[in-house]
Amino acid sequence: METANLKLASVASDVLGKSGRDMLDALIAGQRDTQVLAELARGRLRAKIPDLRLALDGRLQPHQSFLLQQILAHIDFLDESIEQLEGEIQQRLVPFKEEVSVLESLPVVLQVGAAVVIAEIGTDMSRFPSAKHLASWAGVCPGNKVSGGKRRSSKTTKGNRYLRSVLCQLAWVIARLKEPNYLTAQYHRIARRRGKKRAILAVAHSLLVIIYHLLRDKKPYRDLGADFFDRRDVGRIQRQAVARLEQLGFQVSLASKQEVA
Repeated sequence: METANLKLASVASDVLGKSGRDMLDALIAGQRDTQVLAELARGRLRAKIPDLRLALDGRLQPHQSFLLQQILAHIDFLDESIEQLEGEIQQRLVPFKEEVSVLESLPVVLQVGAAVVIAEIGTDMSRFPSAKHLASWAGVCPGNKVSGGKRRSSKTTKGNRYLRSVLCQLAWVIARLKEPNYLTAQYHRIARRRGKKRAILAVAHSLLVIIYHLLRDKKPYRDLGADFFDRRDVGRIQRQAVARLEQLGFQVSLASKQEVA
């Protein structure tokens, strides 16, 4: 398309969306009128019709049209193959309907992730003595490096790369959730002190521990709440807040709501 001076990607965010695909199919069919092509736009893209007319004013040669047709046919083949694979995965998950239902109670939509989790660790958690053993096997916990009787920082173990990859992807999704929950609070709490990557791995570890207990107990997930860490560290938060105010020159005295009442 670039060699044909077609700049559709500069105007449409998704060239293979419905509008973009209609325009590409029309170009392959021989349509060269930029006004007709631009009118194929749908939704919000119609506000960019003047820009589309300019972007579609190119010189698509017969050999380029043939190559474009072959590329789109290959993309259609891949999309169809993916759809068939997803259908087959869903059929294989039917015997694990209860486990999938339990995993769907998590604050993140697993979709393919549920299939990967069940495929990699199964549904019988008795094979792992504890959640810690599972986390170590998956490679989402720190390695054990001790020197001179002191525990030193060490890299995570290799573990199961497929499971670890999915867990980290889910952790990134959790980190961007608009509705706060325990896992998002954990991410932001650690990210402020130790960086985003360490926070992602910590959330992935917590997520796997939660999955272990969900599959073992066959009970849905119950979130501890976004304020869990604040409720757990009330004394520390009070001390830090008082110390900060005193640094600013204020004299602070604290009283509970019951005492005030």
